[in-house]
Amino acid sequence: MNAQELSFTVAQAGERLDKLVSAHLPEHSRSQIQALIKEGLVTVDGALVKAGIKLRGGETVRITLPETETETEPEPEVIPLDVVYEDDELAVIDKLAGMVVHPGPGNPNGTLVNAIIGRWPQIAEMDDPDGRNGIVHRLDKDTSGLILIAKNEVALVELMAQFQHRTVDKTYLALLERRPQTDTGRIEAPIGRDPKQRKRMAVQRDGKEAVTEFRVVDDEFRDGHALVEFYLHTGRTHQIRVHAAFIDCPIVGDRVYGFRKQRMRLKRNFLHAAKISFDHPITEERLEFESPLPVGLQEIMKKLR
Repeated sequence: MNAQELSFTVAQAGERLDKLVSAHLPEHSRSQIQALIKEGLVTVDGALVKAGIKLRGGETVRITLPETETETEPEPEVIPLDVVYEDDELAVIDKLAGMVVHPGPGNPNGTLVNAIIGRWPQIAEMDDPDGRNGIVHRLDKDTSGLILIAKNEVALVELMAQFQHRTVDKTYLALLERRPQTDTGRIEAPIGRDPKQRKRMAVQRDGKEAVTEFRVVDDEFRDGHALVEFYLHTGRTHQIRVHAAFIDCPIVGDRVYGFRKQRMRLKRNFLHAAKISFDHPITEERLEFESPLPVGLQEIMKKLR
């Protein structure tokens, strides 16, 4: 067992310590962050301070994460899943916001992986050196919507190849804090890890190619919000969130890439994986699935009109 340490330099004045630590540890809950600080596992320039202290900028924050057990195989769990489609080769799940996809530090149970191997035990027996447990692609914890699951090695390899060859079409819906300047657009801006905050991604000159198209589908909201459809040509981590912030139209509820002071109290990002289409790995039939916006997000839009 080894404790993990990370450190960063505070970029600007006025930030609360607990919020900064939370931005660097997005997989940890607010109570977990508070506990780390109370237990003396977070220091500012080597000193112990309170969670609510506002920083001047330029300080070095060091975080020591508690020791964790060596990684073990995920346990199957009986967790309800919204299965949109399934056959012997694959399944399409409509994931709820708040569900973590892969187990990890702070989230050993209750994840999508725990749920799918509980429902389809054969997935845990797959010859899968990458430890994907049937998960073909990613969805952030706070993103709801469609995610593709492979039930065997043949389907996994074939579906992953389709992602690599960019023949899978994925469309997302997001409510933005501002309306983009044009009704449609294409964002071509490479993405890499933020050198100042390792948990964040950022547009970087030496980053990996990232291409996102968008289309405004509804802008009849007060305060300048806009519902926008995003289409991914590449699959970089946090791509839509980073690109939306890059054009100065961050996603509502995004506490990592959005406004420091959120205009709306939303416990998740207003980002939903609404459509996916791909070729069946065996029959080669083109399949397409859609997921409506969750009721909670629809209610938010009603309030904004």
